[in-house]
Amino acid sequence: MAKMTLSEQAQEIIKIAEESGVQSNFFFLTTFKRYQVQLNLLNDLEKAIKEDGTTVTKEYVKGRKNVYSNPALKEYNTTTDSANRTVATLMKIIKNYNVNETAEEDDPLLNIINGGDDNE
Repeated sequence: MAKMTLSEQAQEIIKIAEESGVQSNFFFLTTFKRYQVQLNLLNDLEKAIKEDGTTVTKEYVKGRKNVYSNPALKEYNTTTDSANRTVATLMKIIKNYNVNETAEEDDPLLNIINGGDDNE
């Protein structure tokens, strides 16, 4: 099984969501979009950390230099925590959508969100 990229997983999630009807759920739609934004922010922060390193130097008036943790590290950790909470909310929405209907034993939408391949 070939690994899917994040973009491919997102497209597959939207496709399956449309097939199951959950894409019309306001909370699914807004939460999923928010999660995609958070993933993009994390990607940008990772690039900044790789380019600038984990520490930065700040120079003061008389040429004194102090080394600090890169501020992107704190933002990365904060955004990661937020993204984890967002995906937990997304999973609850998906799990509870049409809870009264008979669910398939292997939910293809949850499979894609978990990084699986729908064609297994």
